[in-house]
Amino acid sequence: MVRSLLLLALVGLGAQLVDGSLGMAYGVTSTTLLLALNTGAASASATVHLAEIGTTLVSGAAHWRFGNVDWTVVRRVGVPGAVGAFVGATFLSSLSTATAAPIMSLILLTLGLYVLIRFTVAGLPRDRVGLPLRKRFLGPLGLVAGFVDATGGGGWGPVGTPAILASGRLEPRRVIGSIDTSEFLVAVAASLGFLVGIGSENINFGWVGALLLGGMIAAPIAAWLVRLVPPRVLGSAVGGVIVLTNIRTLLRSEWIGAPDAVRYACYLVVAVLWAAAVTWSLRRHLADRHATPVAVGPESGAGEPATTSS
Repeated sequence: MVRSLLLLALVGLGAQLVDGSLGMAYGVTSTTLLLALNTGAASASATVHLAEIGTTLVSGAAHWRFGNVDWTVVRRVGVPGAVGAFVGATFLSSLSTATAAPIMSLILLTLGLYVLIRFTVAGLPRDRVGLPLRKRFLGPLGLVAGFVDATGGGGWGPVGTPAILASGRLEPRRVIGSIDTSEFLVAVAASLGFLVGIGSENINFGWVGALLLGGMIAAPIAAWLVRLVPPRVLGSAVGGVIVLTNIRTLLRSEWIGAPDAVRYACYLVVAVLWAAAVTWSLRRHLADRHATPVAVGPESGAGEPATTSS
């Protein structure tokens, strides 16, 4: 039991380091682990979202302290996100565990593929920074991302962060900070939905505490690292972990029931492609960094070119 709690605390710490510096993957990473430990789909998502109430609060405060938050974006995407999360939580709670587990793994696999491909293949547009983000874009985005987040155990960041980054209208560190801060509203709404749907007796609060502790330790560090860590490399690395883990879950599920030889062959193919993706992202990041002069001066911000050039 103690070993499991320590493992969960370390996962919470690592997942929050990634989430706070990339704007995604805390929920997806943590839920993937809980499903691998044979936790029910609704219970896994509820556990993660309860922990996220604390981690997102600390993370949001840290991002605000480092000037990474656009409060207009937080409000316009967070409120509809909370509505979508509550609806998604009550929907997932109504499904049986046997039905929900492979569905959730399929959602997580899709999000993992999106993260892996998005950050490996595509760079970030930089020619529209400063233009306003439209309310009619942020509202529906929040609603969809909130629903996916609750039903998939994660997805607020994988859906919201790339969409806003792709618009090119907000610098990456402020996109990440705003998405992380608005996730507090989503976590509260999803947690309420799960408490109504499955009740507190189906939630392991020891696991919630372990994930929360690790995440709260990592949150302020991640808010500082967002100015230093290249999102492109980190996105490829995290996307690969999510894809590999959830392919394993699906291949072993009753839906597929693949024999050992097929499963191991699939794992090998995914691992090779994953390594190639991380290598490519690292090479592209270094090439872009070499090609883009690093600004020197009080307004450049420590490490900011490494974030925006990826």
